[in-house]
Amino acid sequence: MVKVARMYHERGVRQPEIAAHLNMSQPRVSRLLKEAVDRGVVRTVVVSPEGVHAELEDALVERYGLRDAVVVEVEGAGVDVIPALAAATATYLDTTLKGGDVIGVSSWSATLLESVKVMRAKTSSVAQEVVQMVGGSGSPEVQLHATRLTSRLAELTGARPVFAPSAALVGSLELRDLLFQEPAMLEAMRAWSRLTLAVLGIGSLDPSPLLRRSGNAITAEDQRRLRALGAVGDVCARYFDAEGVPVEAPFNDRLIGIDPDDLRAVERRIGVAGGKEKVSAVRGAVRGGWINVLITDVEVARDLLGD
Repeated sequence: MVKVARMYHERGVRQPEIAAHLNMSQPRVSRLLKEAVDRGVVRTVVVSPEGVHAELEDALVERYGLRDAVVVEVEGAGVDVIPALAAATATYLDTTLKGGDVIGVSSWSATLLESVKVMRAKTSSVAQEVVQMVGGSGSPEVQLHATRLTSRLAELTGARPVFAPSAALVGSLELRDLLFQEPAMLEAMRAWSRLTLAVLGIGSLDPSPLLRRSGNAITAEDQRRLRALGAVGDVCARYFDAEGVPVEAPFNDRLIGIDPDDLRAVERRIGVAGGKEKVSAVRGAVRGGWINVLITDVEVARDLLGD
């Protein structure tokens, strides 16, 4: 058995040649190779290349009950994490979209915007629809970004885009209810119940540079009130505390976006976020089950496992 195993694994001799050299049948060679594995004579060792953090990924999955995790290397302290996260997200979608998906997208994430810039177009359709899960926010510039993200991801995956043609936050509950009756918004809301996959940015309590430049729709007073409620971050403008429990934000009844229960019913919820400033938000998102697939950087991963 050891002789067969060494010839096959160390010298690269093929099974028919081993059989001829040792004057035994090829099925006998195959059985000896299997027995060598079963008895621990042959052991498989996977050596990860530099920059691949499979052990961290496995630990995150185990610790937080995730379906999957991707941890990326970011070179140097203080470096922008968005390019690395965007590349990882594009690759993850490229390899895991299996066809027929209805993809929801939280459409004002700078990382997701960068992801679709580097994602390769599929040669055949791998999704039915790409659905905007929350309206634009702030200035028309951000609404334009949201529309571009949804339409570009639909183009890349061969899907039909479904837009949420509204700001994320409107002036009153009455206006929100009126918008919910508009045919285009009704189409988006119906599509939310069909989602099989959601691609989500994870926001911290402070507005992202994208929203800050645009005139962030959440006021400074709203931010102060959210802090008082213990909020640490958001997904699709739904804020949660350090344990991932939703908080009663003062603007919840003016929000145009997917309901938290509907979001957490989506089978695969891919959260993309990194950087030290996002640690509390990412931790809350995984603890609260807002996401079940995490794409993040190595420093955030270590913080999540060290708390």
